[in-house]
Amino acid sequence: MQNWLEIILIALAGIAGGAVNALAGGGTLITFPMLTAIGIPAVAANVTNTVALVPGYLGATLAQSKDLQGQKRRLWLFIPAGIIGGLAGGVLLLITGERTFRILVPFLILLASGLLAAMKPLRGWLQRRSGQNSSNPEMTAWAAPLVCLAAVYGGYFGAGLSVIILAVLGLLVSDNFTRLNALKQFIAFSVNVAAAVFFLFSGKVVWLAALITAAGALLGGALGGRLAGRIHPDSLRRVVVIIGVIVSVIYFLRL
Repeated sequence: MQNWLEIILIALAGIAGGAVNALAGGGTLITFPMLTAIGIPAVAANVTNTVALVPGYLGATLAQSKDLQGQKRRLWLFIPAGIIGGLAGGVLLLITGERTFRILVPFLILLASGLLAAMKPLRGWLQRRSGQNSSNPEMTAWAAPLVCLAAVYGGYFGAGLSVIILAVLGLLVSDNFTRLNALKQFIAFSVNVAAAVFFLFSGKVVWLAALITAAGALLGGALGGRLAGRIHPDSLRRVVVIIGVIVSVIYFLRL
């Protein structure tokens, strides 16, 4: 980061990403490409983005905390799985190295775009199952290793993590959508925090970019909350998916 233009671009990307996350999800598909576009190496950009997103995850988690009542057993089961997976994904990212990660980036962005596109049908499926209000203990236990695997992906890259976790919970944990969504949010927060804390000691965090992105994301989240009644989330989600596909194509062409 060498000039004010780059700082402004990062701030705008953070605001846009925060607003998108508040309205539809998928803000990483905006913030991560911007960090690499200004010249930050891909691994450092991913690490920086993960650290910058912690405040946004915290805000979303606190906003849904009331829906976690009665889910203490699930939290004790899934949070350790999320932390272990997040740490493993972070370690895997740093072991991968810059060259290999740059090769994987377009595939990861394309995967994240596909997951985001699947969010609406997944939500519909979960809501159709919401009549089941009791959890099967055996199936819940089976969900823990799958949550851990999803967390590895989250610690490694992160975009689309919430969709994967929600799919696992919807498949194996019987409850209504609102409570599963709150549980998902808390698990995603634990994954992000675990990876971010690990990255603090990696020497890869570009702190100025992280602080600017975080501040922009917080502002964007507040703006997104105010616009929630004016912009249809599905329309915005389609735009973000298209942006993600375009960005992945650009990265493919650079390989």
